[in-house]
Amino acid sequence: MRKIHNIAILSLLVMTFIVPFKIWGQDKARIKKRVAVFEFEDKTDHRYHWWSGQSVGQGMSDMLVTELVKTGKYKVIERGALDKLMKEQSLGMSGAVTPESAAKAGKLLGVEIAVVGAVTEFGHSRGGTGGRIKNIRVGVSKQAATVGIDVRLINVETGEILAAEHIRKEKSKKGLSFGTPKFSFDNKNKFDESIVGKATREAIEDIIKLLDDKAASMPWQAKIIKVAGSQIYINSGADAGVKNGDVFVVYSKGEDLIDPDTGLSLGSVDTKIGKIKVVNNSIGQGKASICTVVEGAGFARGNFVRLK
Repeated sequence: MRKIHNIAILSLLVMTFIVPFKIWGQDKARIKKRVAVFEFEDKTDHRYHWWSGQSVGQGMSDMLVTELVKTGKYKVIERGALDKLMKEQSLGMSGAVTPESAAKAGKLLGVEIAVVGAVTEFGHSRGGTGGRIKNIRVGVSKQAATVGIDVRLINVETGEILAAEHIRKEKSKKGLSFGTPKFSFDNKNKFDESIVGKATREAIEDIIKLLDDKAASMPWQAKIIKVAGSQIYINSGADAGVKNGDVFVVYSKGEDLIDPDTGLSLGSVDTKIGKIKVVNNSIGQGKASICTVVEGAGFARGNFVRLK
């Protein structure tokens, strides 16, 4: 009986401490980080374009946006909103998007991570041996494709570069060749089936893995966008994984701590002013939520909302 009693106590301890911790961890992972993908600079020889007429840089950044949305892990800022802001703020007018301009735009859009990049290689080479039979060239053909991209992940709040990687992918194939068809892809299916398309997809997958790794350690936060009496509106809702009943801690932003050597923000001395609970997570088609006050006072537009 004593052994059974001890097992019962142990089980109760597990339910009391370990299970809530696990559930909290799942809730933390459930809420999506906000990401902005800026148009990649095209540093290639410009021989190739996307089937839609876009540059290689535009095409690859758009592909990354599509794949990030498909993962369901992130709230990705719409390209139209990003381009409009960049134009209005005269950011990136000199051409390439810098970490500084990306961080500034990201803050205005309320994202945690900005992705910037430059396509350095994009193309193919062809080689082979053979001869001609009745004016038809027949032989063994080898095609190779290379895709290279420099990518940076930026912490929008501090301007710090979280990761900087050069991703390079090569694909090749051999086979019997008849003639010399021009390398091209004038629709998505042809691109996906081509070796350069497969190399591109592998490069995109590596960028997502890099983002997954860095995003996991970054804190999530939203902002209060409106206070109307007892109702508090925040800029995160169902489409970011926020659920009715979620309780968040609200902070007012303090003075930025700027490193005198690097000029980077080291954070700020923020003040906790209370807690709020989500009661309607479907405002604006799930892009915002209405909350009520759990404790505290003095809530205002622009206050930070963070996980407890």
